[in-house]
Amino acid sequence: MIKKFILIIFSFLLISPVLADEGNIQPSELGLVQNVQYIDQDDNEITQTKQKVTIKLLTGDFKGETIELDNILTGNPYYDIKLKKNTKVILHAEDNGLGVEYSIEDIKRSGTLIWLSFIFCGLLIYIGKKKGLYSLISIALTILLITHLLSPLILIGINPILATFLVCILSTAITMYSVGGFNAKSTSAIIGAMLSLFFAGCLSYLTMFTAHLTGFTGENSMFLYTAHPELDFIVITISTMVLATLGAVMDVAMSIASTINEICEIDGTKGIKDLFVSGMNVGRDIIGTMANTLILVYLGGSLPLLLLAENIDLQKFINLNQVVTETASALIGSIAIVICVPFTAIVASKLIKKASLKKEFKDIQL
Repeated sequence: MIKKFILIIFSFLLISPVLADEGNIQPSELGLVQNVQYIDQDDNEITQTKQKVTIKLLTGDFKGETIELDNILTGNPYYDIKLKKNTKVILHAEDNGLGVEYSIEDIKRSGTLIWLSFIFCGLLIYIGKKKGLYSLISIALTILLITHLLSPLILIGINPILATFLVCILSTAITMYSVGGFNAKSTSAIIGAMLSLFFAGCLSYLTMFTAHLTGFTGENSMFLYTAHPELDFIVITISTMVLATLGAVMDVAMSIASTINEICEIDGTKGIKDLFVSGMNVGRDIIGTMANTLILVYLGGSLPLLLLAENIDLQKFINLNQVVTETASALIGSIAIVICVPFTAIVASKLIKKASLKKEFKDIQL
């Protein structure tokens, strides 16, 4: 039954791109900077510096040809793209009727991500062996679920919270069963994680409305609103909070379930209550470091915002929409981790003990 279920998931992932509305996406081209010349120009008594850039086209219909473009430097590092010789750049190509017009979009940075990914995959497989490989496969499937299922479902009008929980259930099932096998341990971890995420979802929903949050947390939200003004950004933020909690909750759930399963295998005389107590004892050690990890992840991502607090009145700062949203996300994630311990301990102690007794009964019959 479970294998058929996973087969259905794979099939859905293969056909799910048809759900997405690709729209009129303008393709980009790749170029290589061959020469950079700095030129100072006066415009209404304002001196601007521009780069006159010679670029060789690496892709497209005019591959191999050389073009010259101006790259204006405003002095604002957020907007400026400072180019050097041999830098690969992303070019926007548009046919204006008289020919193709190019403009510089950004520097090509994906190469760095590729070698970082190779290091991660190599270490994961080398250290984790077979389970590391299974973990890598589950990560890839989770990414596919988000990009090929969650995003298209939201864009075609499905409630983001329902779509997020669907993806969380599928991702958790794939991860737990691929890493832990098809057994009571993995099932317990899945149930414990899902109960925790449901609790986090309810808490997120309550927080969004009691704190009067808008759902707009930065520039990305504004860009998305421009492209899709019909989306409910409050619901999307709730979904983001739940999805961000998934990884840590899965980790805690599997740790508790694995501990209870190991104890049950070593000492089959322990009852459900004893297994529950053992799971809770281990869980208390886990939640301290895991909650701390989650808080630090959010603080690390919000470091520029924290530095900005030095220039803003404290009362104004702690009530900013973005600050409250980020802080609430970290707290809700930490609460989900804490509540995951008793949820998983209760479920795992019952399911694993039941599976153990069933196994003993079969052995006696044999």
